[in-house]
Amino acid sequence: MIKDNICSASEGFLGLSSKELTSFEDCDVLLIPFGLENSVTYQGGTKNGPQAILKASQELERFDEEFWCEIYQKIGILTLKEPQISNNLESALNQLEKIVDEALKYNKFPFILGGEHSITPGAIRPFTKRYDEITLLHFDAHADLRDGYLGQKYSHAAAIRRCLDYQNVSVVSFGIRNISQEEIPFLEQNPDRIKIFWAKDKKNWDLSQAERLLKGKNVYLTFDVDGFDSSLMPATGTPEPGGLFWQETMDIISYYSQICNIIGADVNELSPIKGMHACDFTASKLVYKIIGYSFKKRLDNV
Repeated sequence: MIKDNICSASEGFLGLSSKELTSFEDCDVLLIPFGLENSVTYQGGTKNGPQAILKASQELERFDEEFWCEIYQKIGILTLKEPQISNNLESALNQLEKIVDEALKYNKFPFILGGEHSITPGAIRPFTKRYDEITLLHFDAHADLRDGYLGQKYSHAAAIRRCLDYQNVSVVSFGIRNISQEEIPFLEQNPDRIKIFWAKDKKNWDLSQAERLLKGKNVYLTFDVDGFDSSLMPATGTPEPGGLFWQETMDIISYYSQICNIIGADVNELSPIKGMHACDFTASKLVYKIIGYSFKKRLDNV
């Protein structure tokens, strides 16, 4: 049971002391480290991403000037111990599904730390059974709409396609600057379920264009860190130029957090580079900010 599998204070997110750590009953957010690395096709290392994020989080400033508070004092955060992940990709996704499902049964906000992007189809399964409609708010360099890759149906390159296998799921993607020819037919056949904000069009983005899919909706936020520009985030399997920068990304998440209900999240595809602490720190701060935005309405009323 997850209730009996919580990290010690010093090993969890932010490295809180025992006195600062919330109880399981009072916890709002349950961080789930899941360093799945099975279908990576270029630079490896995603299996080390979750622990790098947790380690870097101990250096974060806990006070957030945007919310004007220490977020963790208003939003209870606990971290699970990382499980022994199955070597079989589909079995690993079933394993993650069970963990997320249990977190939801306890009314916790599941936040998965990947691991490769193939975690997302497994993570959202329990949500698809609980909600009539879900929209993915997706940050990535790649559309991930392949119907499998290199013989692997659940490849990280097919992460969003596998999520869209559920008919009650739609997606709004930001920062996309790589898509294969084979993905185009599926994209063009599903204009009502897929909205892409292409990186090449950043200066002309109108966020209101996605309100039909997001306003008042239940939203799962999935963030592949290669959505960031490669100058900001080289520590990922396929670092791509022409991507998102920090403040514009925060502005997007902030905008939508005010009009939708964020019900879960993941940050994935961090492949730590030895000695390059900035990337781990950036991913860790991203997690903390997403927690803040996901509970923005509560924080605004404190």
